[in-house]
Amino acid sequence: MVNRDAKMLCDIARVSRSGYYHYLKHSGENDRDYHDYLLIKGIFDKGKGKYGWRTIQMKLKANKNMVMNHKKIKRIKKKYDLITKIRRLNPYKAIMKKTKEHRTFDNLLDRNFNQPVPFRAFGTDITYLHYNHRLAYLSAVKDFASGEIVAFEVSQHLEMNIVLNTVRKMKDNLNDNTLTNALIHSDQGVHYTNPEYIRMIKELNMVQSMSRKGNCIDNAPTESFFGHFKDDVDYKECKTFEELKDKTAEYINYYNNDRQQWGLKKMTPVEYRNHLLSHVG
Repeated sequence: MVNRDAKMLCDIARVSRSGYYHYLKHSGENDRDYHDYLLIKGIFDKGKGKYGWRTIQMKLKANKNMVMNHKKIKRIKKKYDLITKIRRLNPYKAIMKKTKEHRTFDNLLDRNFNQPVPFRAFGTDITYLHYNHRLAYLSAVKDFASGEIVAFEVSQHLEMNIVLNTVRKMKDNLNDNTLTNALIHSDQGVHYTNPEYIRMIKELNMVQSMSRKGNCIDNAPTESFFGHFKDDVDYKECKTFEELKDKTAEYINYYNNDRQQWGLKKMTPVEYRNHLLSHVG
């Protein structure tokens, strides 16, 4: 049969020419795979040629209540030229993976929150603040030893400046020598794996530590401060961003200098910091 006649008959029968030629090829040899081929091809076509053997196996089980060995599926796919389309890798992700610019660090803190000496281990994080149908963000650095908030930044934008400005304030508030070899712990968020943040921490000669993925308890003291802040401050009542900033600064000043804590021997964070420093050396 000439190709033109074959095409016409395939169109009438509504079958593909490749399927027709496969049928011709195997019709004389009692092809026991052909029925399974039709089942597999039906699923394969429904998936627009993107299904591999695992998905086909699951679909056969779910839709046809049929268990088919994965080796058989792979063999039939190869036999009938059912080649799976490979999804192209996102070029941005490929570049990021190749350059490894965004880095994660080991959890060096390992939940050792009870630090005996101030300014040796810090926790940092960001939280959301809803006010007047708007959204703002609070970034803070907490000293694990004293519980003192040594730096903070309130921003209307969740860009890199929120953490970079927080670090700059920490540097301004504390002596550079104090920060040398000090540990700063965070989650694995995009801000803390960013090359700019990593570079800034390195320039301060500090050591980065990160929580494990999905383990917010690895930075529990910083999360605890945010909890107290949200319980104590009527930030949702703020009408303007300036009012929110003022209330935040007022509370953190109170938290550091006036709010006595049972776990700090009934002292405030600043009092407890000075108490610990007086016993160093």
